[in-house]
This record gives sequence, C-alpha cells and structure tokens, in this order.
Amino acid sequence: MSDLDPITIEVIGSAFSSIVEEMGEALVRSSYSTNIKERRDCSTALFDHRGNTLCQAEHIPMHLGSFIGIISHITERYDTSEIRPGDVFMGNDAYVGGATHLPDIVLAEPIHVEDRLVAWSINTAHHADFADRGHAHIYQEGIRIPPVRLYREGKLQDDVQDIFLLNCQVPGERLSDLRAQLSANKLGVLRMQDLCRKYGVETVLQAGDALLDYAERKMRAGISQIPDGTYEFSDVFESNQTAERLDLSVAITVDGDNMRLVFEAPPQIKAGLNMVYTALLASCFYAVKSAIDPTILPNAGLSRPLSVEAPKGSILNCEHPAAVDGRIAASQRVADLILGALAKAMPGRIAAAGNGCCTGATFSGTRSNGDLWVYLETIAGGGGARPGADGLSGIQVHMTNTSNLPVEGLEREFPLSLLRYELVDGSGGAGTYRGGMGVRRVYRVEAECRLSIDTSRLTSRPWGLEGGDYGSSTVLDLGDGVDRFDGMIDLRPGQIVEIATAGGGGYGPASDRDDAARQRDMVESRIH
Repeated sequence: MSDLDPITIEVIGSAFSSIVEEMGEALVRSSYSTNIKERRDCSTALFDHRGNTLCQAEHIPMHLGSFIGIISHITERYDTSEIRPGDVFMGNDAYVGGATHLPDIVLAEPIHVEDRLVAWSINTAHHADFADRGHAHIYQEGIRIPPVRLYREGKLQDDVQDIFLLNCQVPGERLSDLRAQLSANKLGVLRMQDLCRKYGVETVLQAGDALLDYAERKMRAGISQIPDGTYEFSDVFESNQTAERLDLSVAITVDGDNMRLVFEAPPQIKAGLNMVYTALLASCFYAVKSAIDPTILPNAGLSRPLSVEAPKGSILNCEHPAAVDGRIAASQRVADLILGALAKAMPGRIAAAGNGCCTGATFSGTRSNGDLWVYLETIAGGGGARPGADGLSGIQVHMTNTSNLPVEGLEREFPLSLLRYELVDGSGGAGTYRGGMGVRRVYRVEAECRLSIDTSRLTSRPWGLEGGDYGSSTVLDLGDGVDRFDGMIDLRPGQIVEIATAGGGGYGPASDRDDAARQRDMVESRIH
C-alpha cells in the first residue's frame, strides 16, 4: 500500500495516460505509410523498470501482446547495468522477440533519470511490407528479429538497420516509419523524465505501484460481483486459410475475486492463424476488462486476479515454428468465446457478437519505375447489439481498432480504384436492438498485382443474445469464377474484387423492437 495521497497518485496516473496518448499522436503524424498515418495501426505504452505495463494508450488491444513480452526478452539477453541512455532495442519475433507476428516492429527505449533505469518507452507499428508470403511456418512470414540494439547510446547501428531494410519489400517506407517510431519513443522518454524531475523519482515509482494495485482491486471487486461457478461457451472458427471448421471453447471459473479461463483448441495448423501465449493473454485481458469494468486502468495490475490456460501446441497457444501472421483472426474468436461465457454469468451486461473478424486485404505489385508497392487494409464490420442500443455499423471490434483507409488516400497512392464503399444493408442481426451493419468495398485493379485476403465468419455467423438473430456472414466475390480463396491470386487490370464483411448479432426478440423504438423516440424527443 502506497503512502502517497490519492490526489498525487491520480495526477501522476493521468500524466502516464497523457504521455502515451501524445506518443501515439506523434507516431501517427510523423509516419509515412498509409497503414500508420491513415489507418493508425500502431500502439504506444509505458512500462516500469521491472517490465510491468504502467499504461497503454487506447489504440489496439492486440498490441499489448507485443509489449508484455519484449522487456523480459531484453533483460534476459542483456544485463541491466549494460543498458544505457540512448539505447533503442528493436524486435518482432513471436517466439524470442516479444511480438505476436512479424510485421509488428517493436521499439523499446530505456528511460534513465540520474543514471537510474526507471521505466521504458515502448511502441509498435505494423509495417505493411511482408506481403506475398507463405504461412506453413514462421520462416516463410518475414525476417525474425530478437531484441537487438538498433541504437547504442544514441548512435545508430547501421548494420542492424541494413539487415532489416534488405529484407523489406518497400525499404524507403519502412525507414520513414521506423524514424517515426523512434521520435515517438524519444518523446515518451522526455515526458517521463520531466515527470520524475517534477515529483521525484521515488514518488513517481510509488505512484506507478499504487496504480497497479488499484487496477487489481477494481478487477477483483468486479469479479466478486459474479456468482461463483463455471461458465462455458463454444464457437467455431473458420477461415479462408483452412478448409476445416475448428471447434474452440472456454470454461471460465469464478471463485471469489479470482477468475480462471481454460480454453480447448485443436493442434496448431500449417497456416498463419496460430496465436502465441502472449497474444492469448492480451485477448483475455481485453475481453475480461471490457466486460467487468471498462474503467479499470490499462496496466499490469488488472491481470493479477486472472489465470489463463490453453493446450501447448494448440492454435491458441502455439509453439515454434508455427506461423502466426493472421493471429488476429483467432484472437477475435477468443474475445467472442469469453464474452459469450460471461453473458451467462452477467445477463443484461454483455453485447451480442460483433463481426468476429479482422478482414485484411493485401494488394502488392510493381510500379512502372520498378519499385515494389504493398497496400494493406483491414475492413470494418458490424458491432453486436447491446442491451438498450443497436450495434454500431462499420467499425472494428475487440482486438483491433484501426481505421478504414479513405478513398482519396487509397487512389492517390496505389493503382487501385474504389468503386463502392458502403454499409451492407440488412447485414445486422434482427432483434429488439439490431446488430450493426458490415461494410462493402469494391475495388477495381488498375495494374497487375497480387491479392491475399485473411478473414473469418465465411460459413458461420455472429451470434445474437436474449433471442436476437445472427448477423450475416462475410462474403468475398473475386470474379472469374473463383469459388474458394485459400491463398493468393494474380489480378489483371480492370478486374473487380468485392469484399462484404459480416454484420453484428442482434439483442432481444425482434417482436419487442417496436416498443423499444417508441421508447427511444420518446427519450430523444425529451432531449430535443
């Protein structure tokens, strides 16, 4: 228990939040690629000197899985006495680098005050580069980087950077984004040093510990409101990367103020759908926090009452050398499982299933001057209807939180045209409150290129709650009689590609919708 007064702790906690949010804005505004400057596929965080999350910006929940592993990997490889101001560590490997898939490049910079290591400034950004790859194992998915020094006491290690850039398809874009990441971390270092000078190192460190304890208390308080017992839920996971429908399930046991999550899953597969354990942890921490109490601080304290288990070597807890590039698809189903189970424990507090996907489309080709180009976007879908409100339409749900690329950004930078960009009418599940609608994007290819798509909910549908109906499935129309898409296809100029994402599930019986709508109209009339 901290001796600090609550006001000081709150002020320092708010400072942590403002630092990571400012870091995120600096990263987005100084980046070059459309994937970061427009789609905001990046996250920022502060960690204490022991490797505990002090604060993560409200960006992308999955990126917590990249953060929570890298500091331990760094300290295992390097003695802390050898870590100096100006060092910058770079890593991306899912097994020995602290990340959850290879495109997420993590940079971690130590924060020293008076020659004392007090914290870490960390960010990750998805470098949309490793396209046109196989996914039988991780060695096909890109360059693997354990935590290595990119900068040593402020001096760039050119050989490390050269190795990385040589393995990238669009090295100029990668270098610009890497510099944006460096500037964001440097901002975090400066802001944290200023905070320590203002309040004193010991006060800031004590406040960090107190905030971790506070998050733990709030999580335990929320769990203790759930009746003791075991709550189970199962769902199917299918993808265009595998012909099989995979059965997944979770059993959540509540015992006082502790929660145990035990997953059952099939063995890891030769496709990029597998998740390492840190990715599973990030999925669980997000889903439980959002259900129990969204106001719980996003730090390491919230995880203390939780234990997470999944079979080793399974799709949800894979082992080397399983491919992991599309791990976000499985993580979305993990969130669905947890929320489905907690809906039984917490009736009236959980939303129906969202689209349950992270539909990623990657186009790649060669420009007229011979340079390679890679365009990635993840397309939003429908959110699940909630107790008392319709689901949101055209949004990313749960483990991802990126934006759709604006038409102008797409057509200005890539040889593609967007013919239609609209909500899919009727795709949300019916109910007292309707599920949100999915998104339709229709592309016309203006130059030869290759396309890969990673998606789910192609044969299954997002479930409703309390009598609400299912949302629609994802639909792909790739033209030219392509009935099944399980890899990559070559596209010709003029060819049309249509992607329509899944809608969210409905909430409550549809027969009650008219009454509910009239009640909402009455409330809105009073407001206006």
